[in-house]
Amino acid sequence: MKIQKPAMAGTLESSDCMVTVTPEGGESVRYEIESIVMERYGDAIERAARETVESLGVTSGRITIQDRGALDCVIAARVETAIRRAAVKEVVV
Repeated sequence: MKIQKPAMAGTLESSDCMVTVTPEGGESVRYEIESIVMERYGDAIERAARETVESLGVTSGRITIQDRGALDCVIAARVETAIRRAAVKEVVV
């Protein structure tokens, strides 16, 4: 998938997260994470986001996560939803 336009998913409510996806030049995905539990769970938040991004085949863009204590499955779902809203599937011929 290729990120074509900015998109968001989620809320800033407790136990949720807001994920913003934007296109960005280059050949890498850049992650920006802000969390109320960053010190303790920052690595797990980033891992959940990276695994989701990789499983969808995204190779460039910026993923911004504002976490309010969301579980890994919620983070993955929000990342996937934002990417699907922003992306266009690439057709291999």
